[in-house]
Amino acid sequence: MHNETRLLAGGMLMLGLATSALVVLPYLLAEPTRPAEGLKPYTAAEQRGRAAYIRHGCVACHSQQPRARNFAPDAQRGWGRASVAGDYAYDTPPLLGTMRTGPDLLNIGARQPSASWHLGHLYQPRAYVPGSIMPSYPFLFETKAQPEPGDVEVALPPGARPAGRTVVATPEALDLVAYLKALDRTYPALPGEKTARAR
Repeated sequence: MHNETRLLAGGMLMLGLATSALVVLPYLLAEPTRPAEGLKPYTAAEQRGRAAYIRHGCVACHSQQPRARNFAPDAQRGWGRASVAGDYAYDTPPLLGTMRTGPDLLNIGARQPSASWHLGHLYQPRAYVPGSIMPSYPFLFETKAQPEPGDVEVALPPGARPAGRTVVATPEALDLVAYLKALDRTYPALPGEKTARAR
């Protein structure tokens, strides 16, 4: 009985030391992530667009974490510099993604700053990127005989527009595009670093 008590006490002591060293001490030493210099908080429209991005499963096919040159050719692909922790200071949770069925989107706002392009691409991806396997999102749009005042008409390439109809973006589509355009992390990652624009 005496040996069992000592064994249990020793085990509890080791568990306490391990917990202190691996959990408590790092928690006390960790500093909150500061936003990278140049990163702006999301607007209300961008936050709603981020929620739509999550709701429609975009994170299942797109990552938001360009990797360093020695790990992957992400910079050669035009996806921008490697991401740093400060790039995600306003993202809860960070949408890093695990798959790259489609391109990385952390800098899509710099690579493709046109709202018109994004709207058309969401409506019919293959009209903009031949051979794309991205699904279209027609439910984010309305088709009308004539646009009404205040409607945002989607300019589509020939053959992508429904015959005799006009495609109009819904507020959800506009919010999603606002979020995609906000994904521009081309500011310097570290103090003193030169700005690198994504291609």
